[in-house]
Amino acid sequence: MSTTDSTLIEFAEYLTDGFAPDVAAHFAGLPEPNPKLQGLLHTLAEKANQGTLTESERRQYERLVDLTDFVTLLRLKARVKAQSRTAG
Repeated sequence: MSTTDSTLIEFAEYLTDGFAPDVAAHFAGLPEPNPKLQGLLHTLAEKANQGTLTESERRQYERLVDLTDFVTLLRLKARVKAQSRTAG
């Protein structure tokens, strides 16, 4: 795990620790990214795999991957918080 990954995990834990139960439940239930964003990610991923990304596309792709990873991490942490509060 990289330093960036561990920092994001710590930040996600910090944020979700402060979630009220209803906020954790709401955030845990957020939908997946919309089809337009999924399509863009897929297109950029294909270009990355083919080695045809421009520099601008590479930066956009990296930002989108980082953001979707972070939101996914927050959703998972929120889901754990929501489940532990309803189980306890």
